[in-house]
Amino acid sequence: MSTQEQGNLKHGLSNRHIQLIALGGAIGTGLFLGISQSIKLAGPSVILGYAIAGFIAFLMMRQLGEMVVEEPVSGSFSHFAYKYWGPFAGFMSGWNYWVLNVLVCMAELSAIGLYIQYWWPQIPTWASALTFFILINGINLLHVKFFGEMEFWFSIVKILAILAMIAFGSYLLATGTAGPQASISNLWALGGFFPFGVEGLVMAMAVIIFAFGGIELFGITAAEARDPDKTLPKAVNQIIYRILIFYIATLLVLFSLFPWNQMAQGGSPFVMVFASLDSQGVATLLNFVILTAAVSVYNGTSYCSSRMLLGLAQQGNAPKVFARINKRGIPTNAVILSAAVTILCVLLNYIFPEKAFGLLMMLVVAAIVINWVVISWTHLKFRKFMMRQGQTTKFPSFMYPFSNYLCMVFMLGILVVMSLTPDMRVAVMMIPGWILCLMVAYQFKRRKLKAEQPVHALEADM
Repeated sequence: MSTQEQGNLKHGLSNRHIQLIALGGAIGTGLFLGISQSIKLAGPSVILGYAIAGFIAFLMMRQLGEMVVEEPVSGSFSHFAYKYWGPFAGFMSGWNYWVLNVLVCMAELSAIGLYIQYWWPQIPTWASALTFFILINGINLLHVKFFGEMEFWFSIVKILAILAMIAFGSYLLATGTAGPQASISNLWALGGFFPFGVEGLVMAMAVIIFAFGGIELFGITAAEARDPDKTLPKAVNQIIYRILIFYIATLLVLFSLFPWNQMAQGGSPFVMVFASLDSQGVATLLNFVILTAAVSVYNGTSYCSSRMLLGLAQQGNAPKVFARINKRGIPTNAVILSAAVTILCVLLNYIFPEKAFGLLMMLVVAAIVINWVVISWTHLKFRKFMMRQGQTTKFPSFMYPFSNYLCMVFMLGILVVMSLTPDMRVAVMMIPGWILCLMVAYQFKRRKLKAEQPVHALEADM
């Protein structure tokens, strides 16, 4: 084995890196672009929807957080599913999460193309996707600290921009300079807070959950965290309330500035609102920030997909070639394979430039449902194991075991909503086929392993 194959992951991620990686994963296209679809379905009640989804995400994060504090390993919940649930569970959850991250990468690259077209409509989405694909993957092949620093500053830009937008929007409302349409009464004046009833909010939850689909990124960073016993609990507890403040405060300002029924026309509501208020400079700046947000999420999920593939290889659930780590602490082969699959996004945007993002978004939501259910169920198994061993954990989850069942029922409810939504139904129909493919792949892996065992035994005797 070469020196390159004997490297180790570097403990180069501090608390600020981990918090902002998770923030970066959750503050992205799901909020800035996906919100237009959820507004169309639920109107102002999406604010309540984000609060509900945020609470479920917090419960799931505490469950995952309890496990990663005890065992800060690469592969995160795939490792835990493998250890506490069973080999197939680890195989399934790991590959599902890898595919989830690749799909998110593809969705964010598709969104980047749409944001670039705000300035240069003549540039095809596939060209922008290809440009940023090359840029980000080049950086991810350097050093984990470069990734952490880049994600830190990307997230800082997003957070400062959101705070500035809240402050500027509040100023416009307070001074009455936002125009006659601006009023807090927009929250209830146009058909009420639930213009499409509670049913509208329920139907919007599948789109809303997409916005929280990167929040579990902190679990993948565990193996590269400094002082995980202190860093990870602090990150978990601080991430969620910051995200909720950003989401809810931002949406309150947005709905107050502009009638919601005019925001539900597609594109980014954030850019559209400020452009319509004759704040073209602010709209341009916001589009830059939203572009940064998409690049940030793509950066984070690229990192995450390579580390999950590394974890799968270390478990024996992926070819050993993906377990190799170079001298800089980068799993180069895992990064390259993840990138090679992600580049299919360029082809998808070339063939379906108008539909690529929507198609990818619904596939991501289906994968998120599988992932979060696996985390909650695995955590139940983990806690039972710890109780049998007479051990107490350092960072207990919130409301165990009720929170586990609540999370799973909620996520299965999302599948029901998706099955009732024509544009999303195909993603639900693909889940049984996807799980069947994983079962076939797992059986193939087992048979291959059994066939190799006599050979290894013979080599050991020689």
